[in-house]
Amino acid sequence: REGGGIGFTVEQTKLATDKELLVSLVARLKRMLHAGTTHVECKTGYGLEWPDESRLLKLLEQARSHIPIGISITYCAAHAVPKNKTAEDMTEDIVNKQIKALKKLIDNKEINVNDIDVFCEKGVYDIEQSRRILLAGKQIGLGINFHGDELNYTGSAEMGAEIGARAISHLECISDEGIHAMANAKTIAVILPHTGYILRIKMPPVRQMIDAGVPVALGTDANPNAFSSAMPISMNLACILCHMSLEEALAAATINSAAALGISDKYGSLEVGKKADLIICRCPSWEHIIYQFGDHTHLIRYVLKHGVVVYTKSA
Repeated sequence: REGGGIGFTVEQTKLATDKELLVSLVARLKRMLHAGTTHVECKTGYGLEWPDESRLLKLLEQARSHIPIGISITYCAAHAVPKNKTAEDMTEDIVNKQIKALKKLIDNKEINVNDIDVFCEKGVYDIEQSRRILLAGKQIGLGINFHGDELNYTGSAEMGAEIGARAISHLECISDEGIHAMANAKTIAVILPHTGYILRIKMPPVRQMIDAGVPVALGTDANPNAFSSAMPISMNLACILCHMSLEEALAAATINSAAALGISDKYGSLEVGKKADLIICRCPSWEHIIYQFGDHTHLIRYVLKHGVVVYTKSA
């Protein structure tokens, strides 16, 4: 039976109290931390309209003080179209009202938002609506990091490269021209193999992207439709389903993921001058964190954030 999709989750989010949402969020972040993630991108998108979107943004801001994990916040009111609106209605609302209200919250230092996202997809937001929303976010200083060419070819990759997107996620239906455009613009492709695996859709052409010079990052796409909080599993799926090498998967999950969030100057690799975010594992070599599918919970002994141990596996 169908689960109801984004609309169902929007309804359930409205019904939940702030405390319920914060407690469940922190619990998921804790699971991610224990699986070796030290910095996570958290998106809104289950509010859609401003009263609910602003509520989610403030809850994400609160979460920073509840757990020692880095959080990059992405504003994603354009995740779906509410039942009582059209995509054009929502585009006007987001561009002319929501983003102005968002800027006010940022200027007042009530929240710190990093990026803007839109679901550029057939039947959701078309290419021109997506362009308007993303450029409006860019105008107030947000990075562009959005869903593109996931279920259908839309020209998202070409458009994103043209307007200076830092990253585009999914890309299962990207064109050859889109790959070329992203390579030339050095736009990062965020590959989410959990999604293709669960939806039983084709994987993005990752080998073609890498060979063309597109930087590739990895994520979990953790959401009610693709529930996984473990990057080691994403890395394994990337190797098996997307034909990435172990070394490519490691780079995609670390330095390239940091670059997709605009923080690779401080995170993503072990270098002098960067923050010491790392894991210590009990295994013969680093490859085992990918090779031992699903066994990362037994391999990870310590997680360090900024050089401080924030998780120790009990004996």
